[in-house]
Amino acid sequence: MATLQFKFNAMTPQRRATVVSTAVATLLTIIKLIVGVLSGSVAVLASAIDSILDMGVSLFNFFAIKKAEEHPDDKFPYGKGKIQAIAGVIEGTIITLSGIYIIYEAANKMINHKTTEYIGISLVVMLFSIIVTWFLVRYLLKVAQETDNIVIKADALHYQTDLLSNGAVVMALVFVYLIGWDWIDALFGLIIGLYIIYSAYEIIQESIMILLDRSLDSELVGKIGEILANHPKVNGYHWLKTRTDGSRNFVEFHMVLEPEMTLLEAHHIAEDIEEKIALLEPDKGWIITPHFDPYDDEHINESFYEGKGVSHLTENRD
Repeated sequence: MATLQFKFNAMTPQRRATVVSTAVATLLTIIKLIVGVLSGSVAVLASAIDSILDMGVSLFNFFAIKKAEEHPDDKFPYGKGKIQAIAGVIEGTIITLSGIYIIYEAANKMINHKTTEYIGISLVVMLFSIIVTWFLVRYLLKVAQETDNIVIKADALHYQTDLLSNGAVVMALVFVYLIGWDWIDALFGLIIGLYIIYSAYEIIQESIMILLDRSLDSELVGKIGEILANHPKVNGYHWLKTRTDGSRNFVEFHMVLEPEMTLLEAHHIAEDIEEKIALLEPDKGWIITPHFDPYDDEHINESFYEGKGVSHLTENRD
């Protein structure tokens, strides 16, 4: 037990978060599945299926983050950070499929007029699930804010969706108990399924943007441009390009320096600029690649790069 606790404490915050998520999802899966099958409630069963997927996704996220944290090597010189974005796409797809399954079960109950049993115990289980999930969401949001990790953000959003869907399940069970209309349970199951599919879109979109090397937030790019433009020994800059893999930010730029400047002086300037850029998001890893120009060659070389099929993006110009 002590060895396991030591290993847990030695993990990075994002890896610990996936372990906690997996454990919570496993507990809720077992409880909901038993009650869902016994009661015949589509809403409870839908929540149980969602918890099964939560368990699988959180476990997958653990290994994705573990791989992403590996140091760059000769084969992967930029690291494996993008595996987190791949995990986000997979997670979003799984969430979408679970939403489709829930809609199917809801439609089946409406058509076949299935009844709901054991409403009392179902309510207790769902209220317990809401309480546990609420604490888990608070924890995941805290880790996501500290690490800015796309996988943990996706996990937090996923469990926030669970929190809302569990609340909807409770409302459905209360209506069935008070009014006796079982179709309300199916209706809430249908609404939950649609909402789950909707929530998955944001996860998939954000992950795909990372895979496509979308630039950093425009405000952050603007601040990087200001650092370059306001440095007293930099005469100008161009071809500022940025991207992220979810854990590290990558920045490239050309800066114009005095032609007579020594390489040592240019090196000190680059170090100063890199330090200032890294302080914009100190919790992130930064890979900054400056290029020194003795004059502004942006327009001179532009036709060459375009002719060779090498694209460039000037996000901010002096």
